[in-house]
Amino acid sequence: MVLVADLLADTNLTSNYFASDVYVHGSLDLGLLENRRGDRLLALPETLIRAIYSGLDNETGQASMLVLYNCGRWWGKNFYTRFCEELTDYHNRSISSLSMSEFIQALQQCWVTHGWGQISLDNTYKPDGFLVVKIRASAFIDYAPQLERPVGFLEMGALQAFFSELSEQTLHCVQTACESLGAEENCFVLGVEERLALAEAGVEQGLSHAEIMSLLVGQGA
Repeated sequence: MVLVADLLADTNLTSNYFASDVYVHGSLDLGLLENRRGDRLLALPETLIRAIYSGLDNETGQASMLVLYNCGRWWGKNFYTRFCEELTDYHNRSISSLSMSEFIQALQQCWVTHGWGQISLDNTYKPDGFLVVKIRASAFIDYAPQLERPVGFLEMGALQAFFSELSEQTLHCVQTACESLGAEENCFVLGVEERLALAEAGVEQGLSHAEIMSLLVGQGA
């Protein structure tokens, strides 16, 4: 027989902490948004995002890409810390004790709930030393300036920092497909920097994601 006391003592919660209907709390009267821990959330309207891109372009020109990338790295590192803290507090156990499926589910729901799009991880190339992260309906790329190359510089930096912290090793990130160029989803490849040199070259040549991955896999043959 299951005792009530045992149920109350069970801290291995299975519900998704970042579920939108319970994670975000707001007050129209006060104009405040908070998460379920009481931390403040910031809503970024389309107009503000466009203005940030425009302002950076006017002030820094081509260097705006590097600025966005470095901002993304700062964001990704701090996001990883908060993400782990919230999950650790909720499950009452370390992030390392969560199963991979629990971790990925939390990350996917967190991304959606914050309005950043839909994120997924492709482990197809894991044996070759690469992780592919895919994002659909990006909240940032939609409003980025149109270039003849992928423009997810902010997310590229964020993903690089997040997964570097997670893996405890310095990783590099290259965006190989972009919604701004007509792709169905944005593709980001993570791996050791030296091994991603071919990906950087492939992007400059305008190669597709599949073609770039073939180059990366082939270099190890």
